[in-house]
Amino acid sequence: MGTTIEVVLYTRSGCHLCEEVRGAIELLKGDFDFTLREVDIDSDPALRERYRLEIPVVFLNGEEAARGRIDSERIRRAMEGTGRNRES
Repeated sequence: MGTTIEVVLYTRSGCHLCEEVRGAIELLKGDFDFTLREVDIDSDPALRERYRLEIPVVFLNGEEAARGRIDSERIRRAMEGTGRNRES
């Protein structure tokens, strides 16, 4: 088994796209070993300025993987690109 993937989801309260992406990420729990950390951009003025309306934003192991409207297949492909699925 590979190393755990660190997934960071930049979000904000009331963001329906963020909720959809969180659900899409959760669907991949059986296929990938990952931790999910959510960061509310409104809790940090620098993050709020950086992302504004471009949320959700997903980072995998410190690198941006996707932003905006994101489905589980896009996240799956990005996670596969890390080479760290449960079968590795």
